[in-house]
Amino acid sequence: MELSILLCIAVVVFVLCLFGLFWLSSSIQPPLLELKQAHVIITGGSSGIGKAVAAEVLKQGASVTLLARNEARLQQAQQELQQYITDKTNQRILCIPVDVCREYSAVEAAIKKAIDVLGPCDILVNSAGMSRALSFEDTPVEDFKKVMDANYIGSVYPSRAVLPYMKKRRGGRIVYVASQAAQLGVYGYTAYASSKFALRGLAETLQMEVKPYGIYITISFPPDVETPMLAEDKINMPKETVLISESSGLHQPDEIAQIIVKDAKRGRFHSFVGFDGFFLAIVSCGMSPVTSLLEVFLQVFLMSILKLTSFFFVANFNGIVMKCFKERESQKQK
Repeated sequence: MELSILLCIAVVVFVLCLFGLFWLSSSIQPPLLELKQAHVIITGGSSGIGKAVAAEVLKQGASVTLLARNEARLQQAQQELQQYITDKTNQRILCIPVDVCREYSAVEAAIKKAIDVLGPCDILVNSAGMSRALSFEDTPVEDFKKVMDANYIGSVYPSRAVLPYMKKRRGGRIVYVASQAAQLGVYGYTAYASSKFALRGLAETLQMEVKPYGIYITISFPPDVETPMLAEDKINMPKETVLISESSGLHQPDEIAQIIVKDAKRGRFHSFVGFDGFFLAIVSCGMSPVTSLLEVFLQVFLMSILKLTSFFFVANFNGIVMKCFKERESQKQK
């Protein structure tokens, strides 16, 4: 008798769990967004990751608006991207020169023009930005504001301008290209990492606000990518930063672009690259949005062991910093 009661209870609990999982799955799983005849607006689209994202969405049938400051680079990018158009009748590349962090009214006008010419925006990719790789005291004070303006305000303005259109249509995607430096502090990136951490806060908060409208946010955490920005950074990059960053390897823009586009179409919140990216996404997830049951299970069951592993990584990074510190101190004594 007692066994039968326990079995009944177990069955009821099992059924309730199944219903709970189905409900959770339906509530967090975004619909797939197709790119054929879609319109993708990309800031910082004249080079680097932004340009690579443009190539990827063009291959999949979308039209593209490129926003960047330098008109000459925009025109050059437009010519180079023509080869990726698959439907010459329906696909177009529009270039609008604008500084996305200078004046909001100019950004708002650029977004309006893009939508008037190419139609509603399906995806906004915020890829414009800048970096500084110097120690805190070596970074010019004015550069902290420059980096914050470029990386954070330069993402706020386009998002703010495009949001009313997406809300009206009850759908869309907004992508923020951050960095692994938005998941952990890295020596030499006090200005850069701070701006990317701010971007992550924006993405998490905005997702809660826009989800009722069917709008999904994706934030990308790429490691080092072979771009003009990284090449410029490396000229004066501290040795500590070089050694720590090398642990995640060097990646190509088209590789990152493919992952960003795939995750944006699926509406995934976290977009990462390789095992290092997966590791950081789990360890630093906090209470950020989840968009699949697999994410739920991985975060719940792997958090403890990966958090334990993270202590060894941090200890290694601190060891690199201490070694470089001792080398500099010994050179001063000579």
